[in-house]
Amino acid sequence: MDKGRFAVPAAVTDWAIAVGVAALLLGTGLSGSHPAGSRELLGSVLLAAGGLALAARRRAPLVVLAVTGPCAVGYLAAGFEVLAVSCLVAVYGAVRAGYRAVTLAASAGLVAVLHLTVLISRDGPAREVVMQARNTLEIAWLIAAFAAGEAVRQAERRADEAERTREETARRRADEERLRIARELHDSLTHQISVIKVQSEVAVHVARRRGEQVPEALLAIQEAGREASRELRATLEALRDDGTTPPHGLDHISNLVKGFQTAGLETTLTIEGHPHAVPAAVSRTAYRIVQESLTNIARHAAATTASVLIDYRPDALAIRVDDNGKATTPHPAPTPGLGLLGMRERVTALGGRLRTGPRSAGGFTVQAELPTNGAS
Repeated sequence: MDKGRFAVPAAVTDWAIAVGVAALLLGTGLSGSHPAGSRELLGSVLLAAGGLALAARRRAPLVVLAVTGPCAVGYLAAGFEVLAVSCLVAVYGAVRAGYRAVTLAASAGLVAVLHLTVLISRDGPAREVVMQARNTLEIAWLIAAFAAGEAVRQAERRADEAERTREETARRRADEERLRIARELHDSLTHQISVIKVQSEVAVHVARRRGEQVPEALLAIQEAGREASRELRATLEALRDDGTTPPHGLDHISNLVKGFQTAGLETTLTIEGHPHAVPAAVSRTAYRIVQESLTNIARHAAATTASVLIDYRPDALAIRVDDNGKATTPHPAPTPGLGLLGMRERVTALGGRLRTGPRSAGGFTVQAELPTNGAS
């Protein structure tokens, strides 16, 4: 059974409580000793108003607290000897909402004003009896309401933290499983599919050079290998994408370079060849290579200059990132899963090549070649 379908809306619950408290106050006030005439009417209106104001206790707890207090003072001054139940509920709601200091100050002020009202509106022995009774009951009930609101607030906060922890744990486990599947697919399928593609394309190329007719089955194998490679690359990209950042590509590299220039690394960007549309996976991978290379240079290479070269070739996109820093060892990854290992995985998944190492002129170089025609 779906319990959510039968859940009572919070507004209905609030109005039910407000009407119930108003009825309780009116019934208690009118059933005991109470004034007559205009004072009775005024007191009854204040009793009802104090109870009905509780309908807004979730949306505006401090406003409700500010309304129920004067109502209690008003009907007490009018001659109604009724415990301020509406004030107790308002105190509970305000503390539950987190307004502890304000509520504590308002409660202390309310107790003082109520006692002052009794002093002014009562005289003789009745005043002493009323003051003693109110002094005990009001303070005790206010403490109880404050404690109940704080207890519920703490319980709700712990429940929210537990829920966030469960969600984060589930999301982390899902990410780990997704990356594990991506690694398994990459390790088990990428090489085999690449071999099928290369072998079929070599066979087609040799047959055509010899002037022989290429069998339809061989052409079908070649096309199937290309399609399988594209599908596998798309699948690996989807599995590695954590969805936390918007996809960036070649169009964003210039802004990336400007960002590193602003950070103090003298960076240049050079575009060679004739820019043309490339597959989305290639564009994203090119951006990641440049991003990770520049990040490593800025953090670990002690370099002052860096250069980025994007070369559009007819059947490939070449990327080269050089720096003039220290190159005794490859730059470590800025965070786990990135750096040189992450670049190599991305490039290999696309069927490309990656070369990294020290430059003869000093510094470090990262060079990648990404096929763009789906044939390799």
